[in-house]
Amino acid sequence: MTETLRLRISDTTALLARIVVGVVFLAHGLPKAADLAGTAGGFGAMGVPFPQFAALLAVAAEVGAGVALVVGFALPVAGVALALMMGGAYAFAHVGDPLVGGFELPLVLGAAALALGFSGGRYAVDRLMPWGRVRGERGTAESVPA
Repeated sequence: MTETLRLRISDTTALLARIVVGVVFLAHGLPKAADLAGTAGGFGAMGVPFPQFAALLAVAAEVGAGVALVVGFALPVAGVALALMMGGAYAFAHVGDPLVGGFELPLVLGAAALALGFSGGRYAVDRLMPWGRVRGERGTAESVPA
């Protein structure tokens, strides 16, 4: 297998993973956005501090960073935000639960989002942004290898 083909496959699978993980976050965040008062009430019942603010933060993280993950925009920020969100989900909703049937979803989603945030491949909006390019030897912008 040539190096070019290997890189294309790697970038394609990273894109696929970003889409899948991002859509899962969207699927969890959109219902929270549709019933923000209910989300805040649920958060309050779980003991989340400042439940109204936490509900807004959860929606911003799951929807905003979920979309960012899908399109590949600000990937490190999106990955960290989603991983922190899943850390909060564990701390307030799953602490003490068993791995299987308990906290495996937040664990896998948080780890996947974090990993994809720092290795999301070349098929990303970030590649078109100034922070996704470096100066070549002749002063021209060229893409950073994934």
